[in-house]
Amino acid sequence: MTIDTKYTEEHEWLRVEDDLIVVGITEHAATQLGDIVFIELPEEGTVVSKDDEVVVIESVKAASDILAPLDGEIMEVNEVLVNEPSKINDDPMGEAWFFKMKIEDMSALNDYMDEAAYNKHIG
Repeated sequence: MTIDTKYTEEHEWLRVEDDLIVVGITEHAATQLGDIVFIELPEEGTVVSKDDEVVVIESVKAASDILAPLDGEIMEVNEVLVNEPSKINDDPMGEAWFFKMKIEDMSALNDYMDEAAYNKHIG
């Protein structure tokens, strides 16, 4: 089953990788935030519910909470970002993913926007 990248109204992207969902923020969000100086990631093994606060991100402009896009378990976090949060500005849609989560219901991804709809949303 191939699912393209999906997007939330809160400017997160979701991508399927094997049986996990990789989550990060969009280039638009990274640009809006400005230079990112700090990130706090969840603990691996944390079980989250949709809309739980899972990541705290601070930039020179503001602090933001990133909410869990789906119910699931945090399986892996991108520890590199803790020491190098500026990577989020450099490659938000690639190397600077935040966490990978295991979810019960892959069809929940259908609730989110595809790239065209997201571009219209930020347009």
